[in-house]
Amino acid sequence: MLPLLVIAGAAAWYIGDLLGTAKEAIRNISTDEEEKGETTVVPPEQSVREQPIAMLVMGLDTREKIGGMNTDVLMAAAFDPEKKRAVVVTIPRDSRIDVEGYSTRKANAYYANFYSAARNKGRDAKEADLQARREVKELFGKFFGIPIDYTAKINFKGFSDIVDALGGIEVYVDQDMRYKDVAGGTDINLKKGFQKLNGDQALDFVRYRQSNAGTRQSSDLERNRRQSEVIGALTDRLMSLGSLTKLDDVIKAVGNNLSIDMPSSEIERMIAVYFGIRRSDITFIQLDGKWRSPYMHLDEAKLEEAKAALREIMAPRLAQREATGR
Repeated sequence: MLPLLVIAGAAAWYIGDLLGTAKEAIRNISTDEEEKGETTVVPPEQSVREQPIAMLVMGLDTREKIGGMNTDVLMAAAFDPEKKRAVVVTIPRDSRIDVEGYSTRKANAYYANFYSAARNKGRDAKEADLQARREVKELFGKFFGIPIDYTAKINFKGFSDIVDALGGIEVYVDQDMRYKDVAGGTDINLKKGFQKLNGDQALDFVRYRQSNAGTRQSSDLERNRRQSEVIGALTDRLMSLGSLTKLDDVIKAVGNNLSIDMPSSEIERMIAVYFGIRRSDITFIQLDGKWRSPYMHLDEAKLEEAKAALREIMAPRLAQREATGR
C-alpha cells in the first residue's frame, strides 16, 4: 500500500527536521545500501523530480500465527511528477498471470517463489529478498508493458500502526463482517455503516473475505475496492493533520514496517514532490474478471484500460526507451 505511505511519508518528512526523526526513518526504509553497500547516486535528469516512475506494491501478512511470503495485497502504481498525480492498479491476488518465459501462477505467488528459489541456492534472507524483488519487477513490468523501477513491501502490522498513528479513519463499511479463526489469530466483527475504524479494524475491513458466523462472504474484487477506499480515507486524514506528535508517530510506523529498493535520497525527493497530493489526484483502477478454479481470469478490456493508464503516466520513459533501446 505504498501510495498511502508515500503520502504519509510526505506529510511526515515535510516537518521531519523539526522532529529529528524523518531522515533516519527514510534510511531505514531504503534497501539500496543493503544491496550495493553504498547509496546509489541518481543523475538529476533521471530523478523522480523529473521522470515518472512505476512501483510494485506488495503487502505481506507477517503475523506470527498465519504469516507467509505470499503477497496478500498487490498493486502497480505509476507517479507523474509534472502533474503531481498517480495511477494505482489493484491486482486480485488469485489472478492468472501469463508472461512469456515464466511459469503460469497466481499473481500473489511470484514473490514467494522467487524468494524460495534464492534461499534454496544458499542466499541469506536479505539477499533472497533483493533477488525476488528484482525478478518480480521484471515479470510485472513485462505484464503491464512498462518499466517498473522499484518495489515497496509493507507488512500488515505496519498498516495497522499507521492508521492508529493517524487517530483512525472514517469509512463506510458496506456490510456486516464476522469471521473468527482462533488458530490464525483473526477475529473480525464489523457492522454495516459509516464509522471510524482503528488500525486493527481497518485491517479487518480491507482483508475480510471469509465468514463463519452467518455474514455474507466477500470476493477479492470487493476487497480490492475496499483497499482503494481506505487509501483515499488515509489521504484525506493525512492532509488534515496538524499535530507534530501524530506526524512523529506516522514516521515511526512507516520506518519500522516498510522497505523500498530505492535510494534514500530519491525517497526524500519523491515524498517532497508528492507532498499535498489529494485523493482526486489518484486514479484507482481495480482489475476484475471471472473465477475459474484455481485462477481469477482477468477481464481483458479492464486489463487494457489499466495498461493504458499506466503507460500514459510512463509515456516519457517509454519514448526514451524506444529511442535509446534502454
